[in-house]
Amino acid sequence: MDTPGTMLADRSVIRIAGEDVRGFLQGLVTADTTLLTPATPAWAALLSPQGKALFDFILWADGDDVLIDVEATQAEALTKRLSLYRLRRAITFQPDALKVHWSLGGSQGVPDPRLADLGHRWIAPEAAPATGWHAHRLSLGVPEGIADLGAGETLWLECNARELNGVSFTKGCYVGQENTARMHHRSKVNRRLVVAPFTEPSNRTRTTYPELGLMIEHRRVEALGDAVIPTWLAAALADDETA
Repeated sequence: MDTPGTMLADRSVIRIAGEDVRGFLQGLVTADTTLLTPATPAWAALLSPQGKALFDFILWADGDDVLIDVEATQAEALTKRLSLYRLRRAITFQPDALKVHWSLGGSQGVPDPRLADLGHRWIAPEAAPATGWHAHRLSLGVPEGIADLGAGETLWLECNARELNGVSFTKGCYVGQENTARMHHRSKVNRRLVVAPFTEPSNRTRTTYPELGLMIEHRRVEALGDAVIPTWLAAALADDETA
């Protein structure tokens, strides 16, 4: 009997090593890097100064190093962007031979930091590719990556970052923090990235998954229509209505 594949072939790992790596990232990304442990990775983003998502990724602790689990097509661009902030710090960014793995069940790895229902995730050597990840992710209404989020097009909280544990409101300053914090304290998020049944694309459409019968759209909350509204999103929308 064949062992099911676990590797997410469209993800890459970047290793950041050197002088105070966590302190370096703390002033740049949306997650609190002081809380990283091997068992508690964090979903995070690098934002534009206006608070719009440029890259999203998962951060992993590996001793004094930090591993970035990012979509493979964006790994080089993310490395270049982070390098702009390095200045004279003794910090290196290197592609790592380790790969990102996922499993819906089993005991390997740790729960996905966004939503436990997404399954378990871990970093390990290369193995057979997994199947079913994107279908499962979309069934839970979770967008990710540049195709879904856009490159500097969507405010981070409109990407459901607050609900999916992608932002800290207590860690202090980072790029894009001012607009993100202001939006949070006003409570209401006027637009959301949502999964919807596949139809003719419109100006609201970010990306389509016709083979799955689904698409990602950027919709106003009063016009979500036929969007998939999972439990975690329904609770957030209800909170916004009563705020």
